[in-house]
Amino acid sequence: MRVSRAQAEANREAVINAASRLFREHGFDGIGLKDLMKGAGLTQGGFYKQFESKEDLAAQASRRAMEHATRRWSAVAAASPDPLEALIELYLSIGHREEKSDGCPLAALGSDAARQSEEVRLPFQHGIQAHLQILDESMPAAESPKTYDKAMAMLSLMVGAVTISRILKDEEMSHRFLNAAADEVRRMASAGKA
Repeated sequence: MRVSRAQAEANREAVINAASRLFREHGFDGIGLKDLMKGAGLTQGGFYKQFESKEDLAAQASRRAMEHATRRWSAVAAASPDPLEALIELYLSIGHREEKSDGCPLAALGSDAARQSEEVRLPFQHGIQAHLQILDESMPAAESPKTYDKAMAMLSLMVGAVTISRILKDEEMSHRFLNAAADEVRRMASAGKA
């Protein structure tokens, strides 16, 4: 049976959305095409009509995940009188630590993405740049023009803390990593304030 163009596009979007979640949950190599398509409610047969390869899907799913994360950060920052604190509370939280399939793609796939093709890594680079811009704009006014460098250090610390907290089985230590990172990000942001 032939599928309409609109339905084919809806199916394609469903596959990208499902892959965005499933790759974050299982890694790029931790899930096969059959299960990716099943996650979208489709059969594997139509995959190659919609995507050139699994790598093509991984690149598009990575773009979708990073765009979603960036929109989330922007919305949280815009809705708060203290944007940086709102970002810290969102990102360095137990809820985010547990949110593997819908959480930050940097924490879920960062080391995995580093081993992927340029096509897959590029959406991460764009997403990192967008996150840095949001962090930079969220920091209190500083004497130094090096707030972007601070944003780089903060993002590194935040992603690392969430990644480590997800690894740990010791719940108390996991909390301590998130709390220590939150305190350090606050300290870094306030250093050099006018």
